[in-house]
Amino acid sequence: MAKLNDQELHNLAMNIVGKELEEHGYEFLGVNSEIKKDPQFVALKDKKLHFVIVRAIEYPHNPKEYDMAFLRSMKEHALKFKARTFYAGVGLANSSDYERPVMHGEEYVVNYEGWQEI
Repeated sequence: MAKLNDQELHNLAMNIVGKELEEHGYEFLGVNSEIKKDPQFVALKDKKLHFVIVRAIEYPHNPKEYDMAFLRSMKEHALKFKARTFYAGVGLANSSDYERPVMHGEEYVVNYEGWQEI
């Protein structure tokens, strides 16, 4: 079995966050699934623009920790569009052994508590 590569982990995280955005009534204006091409989601809700940055974070790293300098620059960019900026860190781990990588065809555990405003 092959390990999920960075793009596959990123797509998995995006699916989790995208589904949550849809459930909360966000309308997607733009979706970018390319790694490091930010923001991943440009969405509209209540006539307000939202930029959502998604990161797949492999165990043992904490999905709630983020690069504040980078996010500050994203927030400044978003403000030019009068948009709110959110960070969504999605923790992913192999469910049978957290020390092993997430593999194709194996169960995984998600550590995700929603997006947080920057």
